[in-house]
Amino acid sequence: MSKQLSLVLVLLIPLAFLIYMLFVHEVDDPIKYIYTLTGSTAITLLYITTTISVFKKAVNLIKYRRTVGLFSFFYALLHMLNFVILDMELDLASAVKETLNKPFIYLGMSAFFILLFMAITSLRVLFSDFYKYHKVIYLALLLVTIHFVMAQKALAIDQWFYLFIMVIIGIFKFLQRTKLLNI
Repeated sequence: MSKQLSLVLVLLIPLAFLIYMLFVHEVDDPIKYIYTLTGSTAITLLYITTTISVFKKAVNLIKYRRTVGLFSFFYALLHMLNFVILDMELDLASAVKETLNKPFIYLGMSAFFILLFMAITSLRVLFSDFYKYHKVIYLALLLVTIHFVMAQKALAIDQWFYLFIMVIIGIFKFLQRTKLLNI
């Protein structure tokens, strides 16, 4: 089995776990559970995607970055579809109103559209024309982190962890850009 296929199978584990929990274990609040699992998976994979590019000279995993990034988008898509289909029951007017009334949803939607742009332009045919715009991943990372923290309404250990990792990634990218760090 190829490494790429193995990676895809690993990246599908959260989806398999979600299906298992929803249909076999029967969670109390399925909509909230889907939000939690798809959102945390999407943000974790987004962090991994950016970390791959930060440490590309030390550990060359660049050939897997696209796959991990697309799966981050996939879980973000499931997260957003949960909002539109299950939570808002396809009432797009209510979904737009809810998005505009709650800043954390607005930030999440903004991050989603950045990830959508990146997913579309990561196709081999488009990537050469748009790769320079893929730096907006850091804006998406910032927006989704704030979205995550605001959605929880309190700073718990996992929110502090994501904030800490985001700051570390930012410091490493800054040091790389200023040529003070060569990893």
